[in-house]
Amino acid sequence: MSPPSDDDFRTHSPTDPIDDTPTVSCSRCGEEWDLSYELDELQLGNQSVEQFALDHRRHTGHFPDGVSPWVVSCRRCPDGEQFLSETSARRWARTHARHTRHEVSMDHADEDGVVIAPE
Repeated sequence: MSPPSDDDFRTHSPTDPIDDTPTVSCSRCGEEWDLSYELDELQLGNQSVEQFALDHRRHTGHFPDGVSPWVVSCRRCPDGEQFLSETSARRWARTHARHTRHEVSMDHADEDGVVIAPE
C-alpha cells in the first residue's frame, strides 16, 4: 500500500450549490411547489412538508400527492378528525373514548384499521 499523498487530504468544493429544497406536488391541482417559503420565512424545518399538506387540505379540501391521513371516527357519534401522525390520531381516539365511553375507529391507507375501546 502506498503512503497517502497531499491530494488525498484536499477537500474539493462543489462547483454548483446543492438545492435540497423539498417539493410537493398535487395531481388534482396540476401543480408542484417548492417549500422554500415554509423553510426560509416560516422556519418550519422538518415540519415544512406536514404543515404544507395541512394548509393545502384546509384551502382545497384534499391532501397533496403522497399524503395519507389517519382518520379517526367515533362509532357512536358524529365526531372525528384527520391527522398526519399516528401518535396524534391515537391520542385523539383514546381521549374521545375515555371521555365519552364510545368506541373509536382509526384507519390509514397503509395500515389495517384498529378500534380504540373505552377503558
